Amino acid sequence: MNGEPVRVEKVLLASPRGFCAGVEMAIKALTWMLRVFEPPVYCYHEIVHNRLVVDRFRSLGVVFVDDVAEVPSGAPLMLSAHGSAPEVVAAARANGGLVVDAVCPLVTKVHHEVKVRASKGYSIVYVGHEGHDEAVGTMAVAPDAIHLVESEDDVGALPALSGPVALLAQTTLSHRDWAGALEATRRRYPDLWMPSRSDLCFATTNRQSALTELAHRADAIVVIGSANSSNTLALEKVARAAGCERVHRVNRADELPDDLTGIVGVTAGASAPEELVQEVIDRLAPADGVELVSITDEEEYFPPPRELRELLAALEGIVAFSVGGPPPAPAALADDRSLAASDVLETLVG
Repeated sequence: MNGEPVRVEKVLLASPRGFCAGVEMAIKALTWMLRVFEPPVYCYHEIVHNRLVVDRFRSLGVVFVDDVAEVPSGAPLMLSAHGSAPEVVAAARANGGLVVDAVCPLVTKVHHEVKVRASKGYSIVYVGHEGHDEAVGTMAVAPDAIHLVESEDDVGALPALSGPVALLAQTTLSHRDWAGALEATRRRYPDLWMPSRSDLCFATTNRQSALTELAHRADAIVVIGSANSSNTLALEKVARAAGCERVHRVNRADELPDDLTGIVGVTAGASAPEELVQEVIDRLAPADGVELVSITDEEEYFPPPRELRELLAALEGIVAFSVGGPPPAPAALADDRSLAASDVLETLVG
C-alpha cells in the first residue's frame, strides 16, 4: 500500500539514478544461482544494501549470513558486491561448495591498490565509513598498513607515519566527504601517492551530479534508498549541500510526507530498483508531469562473475550431450547485457 496521492506540482527526475553496473551484475548473478540450485542458496552479507532487494531474494530461499561458518558444507555461496576480506574468501572456498564472488570490479581495483601499496612499504590512509561492508573488506587486505579516516579531524589524529603514504577511498563516498579528507591528508603528507584514476565510483559521481543539477530548482528532494546504503546517504548530503531545505530519504512510497508541495526532485541510490522510483512518482501524482533531468548516459557493463560463467558453460555442455529436453538456460547469458536487473527483480516472486 503506497498511501493516498500527494499531488505535487511537478517531479524533476534525475538521470542517472538507481542501479549501477555493479549492482546490475550482482542481482542478475544471484538470480542465476537461484535458477541453477535448489534453495537454500547462501549469500555473505546483503547482496546490495536495499531492503526490497534483500527481502525479495530472502523470500525465494536466499539465506544472508554475516559469517561463512554459518554456511553448511558444500552449499552454494555468493559473496556480496561490496567486496570481502581475503580470509573470508579463503574460508568460503574451503567450504566445498561453489563460490561466486560478485564483488564490484571497482572495489576490486581498490583492493588491488591496497595490496600493491602495502607490499611497497606504504602507509595507507583510507577514507571510508567505519563498519561499512566495503570498508571492512578493503581494510582487511592489509590491516597492518591501513588507517581509516572519515573526516579532516580524523586525518589530524593519525599517528606519525614513517615512509611513503598513499590515499585511497571507499568507492561510494560523496565528493564532499572525499574532498575534505583529501585536502587534509595532502597538507599533512605533501608527497602523498594517489591512483591516477579516482577510486570514487563513476556511478556514484554521476548520480550526485544529476541531483545537483536539479536541486536548485526543487522545493524538496526525495532520495530513494536504504539507510545502510552509503551512496544513498551521500545523495542526501549532496542535496542538503546544494541548499535544498527539504530532503527526505525513503525506502518506499508509503514513507513520503503527505505535505509535499510544488516541484519535487526525485533520485535513487545505486542499489534502489526502478520499481520503487515509479511507486514514488505515482504517489506524488505530479499535476504537470515528470521532467527528466539528464547529465549523461551510462553505458558501463560488468559481465557475470567468472565462476558463474564457468558453471553455466559446464551445464550447457552437459545438456548438449543429453537427448531431448528444453534448450539449455545458460544460452541466455548471451543477452545478459541487454537484460535490466530491475526487470529481473520484478519477475522474482516468493
